[in-house]
Amino acid sequence: MCIWIDCDSCPVPVRQHISTLAVQSSIKAIFVANHFISIDNINTSFVSFILCEKGKDEADNLIFSSVSENDIVVTRDILFAQRLVKSGYSVINDRGTRFDEKNIEKFVSERNLSLMMSNLGLKKGYSKNSYSKKEFSAFCECLDREIAKKKATLATYK
Repeated sequence: MCIWIDCDSCPVPVRQHISTLAVQSSIKAIFVANHFISIDNINTSFVSFILCEKGKDEADNLIFSSVSENDIVVTRDILFAQRLVKSGYSVINDRGTRFDEKNIEKFVSERNLSLMMSNLGLKKGYSKNSYSKKEFSAFCECLDREIAKKKATLATYK
């Protein structure tokens, strides 16, 4: 099991939590971005950072080509989440939402509507700096549930 983090826009508390959890739980965490990002516990055998090529979707493509069925991906990118879900991978965001085949199209539609309204000047985009303790708590609970599911699945195959 591995946790892949699309960390170009991942909040600091999430990065810190995942890196600490990885070391404490002996779970591999791989942070991927197209620019340098500071990551805690980077010098351990469980936490690594991959600096990919600059360019649109480079981090997404690297994660997508490396992820396996027993892994978990953390991303804010709805279209990337859709691509992962359609391929059968476990995907969550940093606000505690688990994306699946039942809800991903709703999130894509909301994203497209929001983008259209923003392009028309009718709605301002959300602030990347607005990340609440409630969202962080929801993320931690969601990640714990996904890890427990993956561990249970892996245990049945042993």
